[in-house]
Amino acid sequence: MKVRLPDKLAQFADHWNPRIVARHNDSEVRVAKLLGAFTWHAHPTTDELFLCLHGRLTIEFRDAPPAILNAGDLLVVPASVEHRPVAEEECHILLIDRAGEPNTGDAPSHLTRATLDAI
Repeated sequence: MKVRLPDKLAQFADHWNPRIVARHNDSEVRVAKLLGAFTWHAHPTTDELFLCLHGRLTIEFRDAPPAILNAGDLLVVPASVEHRPVAEEECHILLIDRAGEPNTGDAPSHLTRATLDAI
């Protein structure tokens, strides 16, 4: 089934609340709008893929220099690597995570979404 990402992103305005737009094998394809700093976290047993669709996203790491993603840039954060996404201005991203993987990984916070909406 064809998915138009701009149409999906136009359906919501809130930040740090990923929506599921497709499923691929045991993974969820998610889109989100980001603004400000997220919580430090890691995903102990799964990688996390970030694709910047619009704007600029910085992924900070505890033990490495930050990665700066502009529209069209992709980054895979390996399992168990602690990271924190930061968006100085609103940016739009596509994420690929294992189905059911919490958006805050191993660090529950006020930004944790117990369930994600599919749109």
